[in-house]
Amino acid sequence: MCGIAGFVGRQAASAPPLEAALDFLHARGPDARGLWHEREVALGHTRLSIIDLATGQQPMQSADGRHAIVFNGEIYNFRELRAELLRDGVALRTQSDTEVLLACYARLGAEACLARLRGMFAFAVWDRREATLTLARDRLGVKPLVYAQTADGFVFASEIGALFEMAPGLSRAPDLQSLDAYLTLQYVPSPRTGFAAVRKLPPAHCLRVRAGVAETPRRYWQVDPCRRTSLSFAEACEAVREKLLEATRLRLIAEVPLGAFLSGGIDSSITVAAMTRLQTAPVKTFAIGFEEQRFNELPHAREVARHLGTEHHEFIVRADAAAALPQLIEHLGEPLADDSILPTYFVSRETRRHVTVALTGDGGDESFAGYRRFYQIELLERIERLGLLPIWRGLRRATVALENRLRGGGRAPFPASRADQALYLQGLHRYLHLLAHFTLEERHALYTPEFRQAAGEAAALAFVQQRHAATLGADPLTRYLLLDLTTFLPEAVLAKVDIASMQNSLECRSPFLDHELVELAASLPAHWKLRFRQQHKHILRRAFAAWLPPGLFDRPKQGFSAPLALWLKHQLQPLAQRRLIDERALARLIRQREIERIVQGHFCGTAPSGRRVWALLVLAEWLRIMRVAL
Repeated sequence: MCGIAGFVGRQAASAPPLEAALDFLHARGPDARGLWHEREVALGHTRLSIIDLATGQQPMQSADGRHAIVFNGEIYNFRELRAELLRDGVALRTQSDTEVLLACYARLGAEACLARLRGMFAFAVWDRREATLTLARDRLGVKPLVYAQTADGFVFASEIGALFEMAPGLSRAPDLQSLDAYLTLQYVPSPRTGFAAVRKLPPAHCLRVRAGVAETPRRYWQVDPCRRTSLSFAEACEAVREKLLEATRLRLIAEVPLGAFLSGGIDSSITVAAMTRLQTAPVKTFAIGFEEQRFNELPHAREVARHLGTEHHEFIVRADAAAALPQLIEHLGEPLADDSILPTYFVSRETRRHVTVALTGDGGDESFAGYRRFYQIELLERIERLGLLPIWRGLRRATVALENRLRGGGRAPFPASRADQALYLQGLHRYLHLLAHFTLEERHALYTPEFRQAAGEAAALAFVQQRHAATLGADPLTRYLLLDLTTFLPEAVLAKVDIASMQNSLECRSPFLDHELVELAASLPAHWKLRFRQQHKHILRRAFAAWLPPGLFDRPKQGFSAPLALWLKHQLQPLAQRRLIDERALARLIRQREIERIVQGHFCGTAPSGRRVWALLVLAEWLRIMRVAL
């Protein structure tokens, strides 16, 4: 795992700004760094050594000198590709996946090469003969890649902050439509970033740069929404087991110590169980807990570790979240309100004391219907298809009224909950309403007139509409799973894991992100993934029941999150008070009286709203740390 940066311009390449970018990316690759430049192009690389420790240095040139590459990630099937290259008479000088990637690119071209890769990656290849730079990002967006067009040419990097190191004159003006999307979705959707001048290369896309000017990115892969399995349920269980084992085996290739995160949930437990079947030595597992027992999953992780015979390590988080936040925001480079970045950062920090690579369970929720919103949407759409929605609304109204009477009041009248409010919405508006930090009506009430006018039409809705349109042909539930797979997973979950782990120089790998497993999951009938009475991940529960402790799959899902609401009343309260109230950091975007109403309501306990306070605090910190030119 590494950090990459580079530029192509009309002027002679200059090393000093690239050195500054590599300094910024140092935590991504503390083991080595390299620079290569000639005339109009320069490439830089910081290395976290995992495979071929002795000879895998980058930037790497092809044997004939035509191509040069910088590469961040892992090609898990590189040994298979290497064997093919050797059979075809290609001379290889190293044992690294970087050289295999470069040789495949030289022989096949960009898109044919990308079709053969099984891995996580972001890379850039300079073709000296054609004077073109080609960038590509892996199918599911595990590894980041950002870029900007400047007056002097084109710059790219693993992180936004590195772009500003290479191009100090790059505009820091915000993209206000992106900030509106952030306050809806908790993330900024690709290809946008928080900055108007900076773009993210979306997952499963490649981009060509000629004469220092970027062409339109091209998509090279997407899940076929029309594919249907012919397997029986029992055969599908076996296929999922075999594909998960294969994906895990590929992710165990490393020349450094390797372990796994273990939360005690379904996905991480299955991952560790697969590792125990593929390794002779006990798997090293790592779990964190909190003093606040409602968030403490250590007993569950401990039970799984004991059952599987792992070498288990536990940590209680007592760290200062306020101290970690600025570093995380600086390297995210844009606002991201997924508060699980904090526990991910802390578990990565402790894990890195023991290993360099950690396997995770990321991706299982999106492929196998792990989130509650999938059940809520499926239920509402089934009721709607049966023509029973008006009756259901009436039943819910009566139920809420009865509950309020029995409790003696104290609960808001119907429809107060997001799920009940969604009864009056349809399609993607319903989906957005269920996951939004701030609903459309709330945002309109919050925004200053200037921000509301500049934000224009909802960028978040346009983003999910575009992604949802690509899922035509799948059943309704699978369409929403594929939507999450191309939106929430790369933009929030994987962005969070990348920064939290790489700031601790830890490489994370997840078998559930193997694209062949994702394609298999998408081909399965919806009712094999989600059963009523809220049985999420039905096929995973059945397929792996014999591998794990009895009863593990019976407890409700508990997300990997921190006691954020409590922290915002204690260790994070001074920071929130200073930024949001004393300094009025968001006053040009959000009405100050609304900010104070939300923040004080949470502090006093009269209107708890930890997620919203956190989203506003992250936005305020981003404006300050990244010196955003509002």
